[in-house]
Amino acid sequence: MNIVVLDGFTLNPGDLSWDALRSLGSSDIYDRTAANDVVPRARDAEIVLTNKTVLNHEQIKSLPKLRYIGVLATGYNIVDVAAAREQNVPVTNVPTYGTKSVAQMTLALLLELTQHVGHHAQTARAGRWTKSPDFCYWDFPLVELEGLTMGIVGYGRIGSAVGELAAAFGMRVLAHSARPPKRPAPNALFVSLDELFTASDVISLHCPLTPETKHLVNAARLSQMKPSLFLINTSRGPLVDEQALADALNDGRIAGAGLDVLAVEPPRPENPLLKAKNCLVTPHIAWATRAARARLMETAVANVRAFLRGEPQNVVN
Repeated sequence: MNIVVLDGFTLNPGDLSWDALRSLGSSDIYDRTAANDVVPRARDAEIVLTNKTVLNHEQIKSLPKLRYIGVLATGYNIVDVAAAREQNVPVTNVPTYGTKSVAQMTLALLLELTQHVGHHAQTARAGRWTKSPDFCYWDFPLVELEGLTMGIVGYGRIGSAVGELAAAFGMRVLAHSARPPKRPAPNALFVSLDELFTASDVISLHCPLTPETKHLVNAARLSQMKPSLFLINTSRGPLVDEQALADALNDGRIAGAGLDVLAVEPPRPENPLLKAKNCLVTPHIAWATRAARARLMETAVANVRAFLRGEPQNVVN
């Protein structure tokens, strides 16, 4: 069995092991693969694993030995699943590995926006505290979370995990989901999008990217928000109209934003959010704790094993 991993570096930059995958067949593992190298590298592969390297219709048709595509992530829009289905090639993903890590990152961004820990630690290290005429100082309003309202758009596994953390901080939780649960959620009150956007002090996005959710946060939605609101996005970059958000931040129409995802990654230098006021941008790392990546690796290998047994799991096409 010939296995090719097109872009394994972000999953395993060296702190995990590919041995379990290698035990399943001859394995070529590339850190990164450019678009024009996909077919040459995977031409003899029966199993191809990819994280963010695109496998489009023409590439899939050009791989005559291909029997299986495994996506090393939850989102699988980088694979033309219809083309794979035409070739009788199952496509699998890893749906649940990062729930706790992404929820943790969501609260980390919020805590940084409300406490500015990094900024104040940096100023102390630079010597400002030693020169202060007072025993303390702060450069931004410090915001207590207890009693504030957290609005969560998308109340699936990650959204509900964020809701649990928000409730632990004493926050009231509002939620909106395309498919609300049949039973009441213990920590959340389900409301309309309009109510969520107008009533929340914090809004966190955890919904999939679809034609309906693209630019869910746009100029009109931003105009509904409180000027004290913090927006968090650890889901999909295109959920947000980036220019509209940058304008709202720069004009002081909302208080701040914490974004772990952008519409184009890596972003272009001219992306307006990179220089917007009170905007934290992190390089898509919510998923990347070692624990989460280890679970991802374990499930990805389990998916391959299941396919080889004739019992494929986590198939998305």
